[in-house]
Amino acid sequence: MKKSIIIIAVLLLGFSANTQNKKWTLKECVEYALENNISVKQSELDVDLADIDKLTAIGNFIPSLSASGGVSENTGLSFNPVTNNAQTTTFLSVTGRINMGYTLFDGLRNFRQIQRADISKLASQYSLNKMKDDISLYVANNYLQVILNKANLEVFKSQNEVTKAQIERTQELVDAGSLPRGDLLEIRATDASEQQSIINAENSIQISLISLAQLLLIKDYENFDIEDEGYDVVDVGISDKTVSEIVAKAKETRSEIKIAEQNVALAKKDLQIAKSANYPTLSAFFSYDTRFTDATSFDQRIDPDNPIVTEQIGTVEGTGQAVIGEFPNTNTVIVGADPFLDQLYLNDGIAYGLQLNIPVLNGFSTKGNIKRSKVNLERSKFQLEQTELDLESTVYQAYVDAKGALKSYEAAKLAVESQALAYDYAKERYDVGLTNAFDFSQSKQRFDNANIELNRAKYDYIFKLKVLELYFGIPATELKF
Repeated sequence: MKKSIIIIAVLLLGFSANTQNKKWTLKECVEYALENNISVKQSELDVDLADIDKLTAIGNFIPSLSASGGVSENTGLSFNPVTNNAQTTTFLSVTGRINMGYTLFDGLRNFRQIQRADISKLASQYSLNKMKDDISLYVANNYLQVILNKANLEVFKSQNEVTKAQIERTQELVDAGSLPRGDLLEIRATDASEQQSIINAENSIQISLISLAQLLLIKDYENFDIEDEGYDVVDVGISDKTVSEIVAKAKETRSEIKIAEQNVALAKKDLQIAKSANYPTLSAFFSYDTRFTDATSFDQRIDPDNPIVTEQIGTVEGTGQAVIGEFPNTNTVIVGADPFLDQLYLNDGIAYGLQLNIPVLNGFSTKGNIKRSKVNLERSKFQLEQTELDLESTVYQAYVDAKGALKSYEAAKLAVESQALAYDYAKERYDVGLTNAFDFSQSKQRFDNANIELNRAKYDYIFKLKVLELYFGIPATELKF
């Protein structure tokens, strides 16, 4: 038993260690953000609301059905709901009703509401896609920033190792009297400056990691880390495209254009719905109601012991002979209430028919709504045109930025090659005592700055290249790094 517990504990600790040491790839970060980012979730709720609007529009084609009932006890002078006679007594009454209605014609408003709901859902889906693209790029930018900071840290550490080796070498030369002590102090000052740069670089890495973790809604900042190897410039052919090709493709695929187009379609549909109010509305209705009361009532009944009575009803003119008539002999008796189910059957009633509503004048409300819808339609058309212009301008800017970033990256590589040769030459001269420590440290600093600038230019070009690919229609989750 103890061995089993130990084995389980070891497995759990190993699983925990693997979880804490996990390094996130860019693809994992993007996928996690798309599943957990708050802005994406809010956009998904907009899609859900569009589904609800569609459900409501479909519901307009279903007949309305309602049921009502009531129970009351009346004391004093009240109207009997069955006999409709006023009587002074105490009685219980029950009423029930079922109503059903259906719109036969409403100027096609219900059909257009369904069409509008479909357009609205499509627009919400495009908005969700745009939000996912934006979040993906934002994650990629933050991810590349972490990689850049880590690359810079490696530059600082690598050069500091060289500096430490130079300190030992310079110490030997100073002790031998070949170099002045000032050179040793200069090298040590350079080492102190590089140590400070290393600390600043480590802080930059931690801050950028926290920013990325917050974007992903990950709370464990201390154990969060990314995979910082295997990311290089990957061009899938976008650099060979002309800016006109990219602009044309962007107008076909980008969500901004599709959202604006759906807004125009929504405005057109709203105008049609507003015009529907000018048409008559025809509806059908059906209702069923019944009632019950336990109130007693009065009834005239024939006396079984003496069913007939005779009474003089007149005389014969001229003879004076009496005219006798026979009449039923009735007595007024109190009758109790009929059984509950019998009353529901005997006292029920139905009503059905058609209702036509013709709009004549409503204070120019319909006319105002139509004009307002026309204005909104024109505004949405202008917005579509403006969106196309903005997208075209943005793509041109992204194209120029990518080309400029490429030139900067190529120049940075040449600068590193030149500074590397200059640094090697300065190092050789310093090692044989032909240059002082200050000149050597300046050459080394220029070489360090060239490497840092190369890192910056590299990842700046990678990001801007991916932005251009995104505008060309490549999904954010399929971008290659």
